[in-house]
Amino acid sequence: MHTTVITLQIIMAVMFLLSVYMKVSRTPSMVRHWTEYRYPMWMMQGIAVLELLGVLGMIAAFRYPAAASYSAALLGVLMLGAIHAHLFRAKHKPVMAANAALMLACSIALIALQRFGA
Repeated sequence: MHTTVITLQIIMAVMFLLSVYMKVSRTPSMVRHWTEYRYPMWMMQGIAVLELLGVLGMIAAFRYPAAASYSAALLGVLMLGAIHAHLFRAKHKPVMAANAALMLACSIALIALQRFGA
């Protein structure tokens, strides 16, 4: 496996595992943001489950490399939603969507490396 692919898998797994933890434990900052997005709180738990599936897929990809592309696609779609929530629903400054944009870029890069060769 190419070093870049492995590095992206690790970065994404760690970042999304942190995000899952923050959603499941309902940290004050996450609850505040979710309120600003005007989404129901139950949806936060649903997104956490989807993110956890993405993390598990990234981990499984060390044994089954194709899982990385599927997980990256799932997480990429979630990051498009996160960018929309920050910029349009909560009307945050663009810097607030920077992490989501970075994770979207990682998702796209990982899919491209898997698809077109690493």
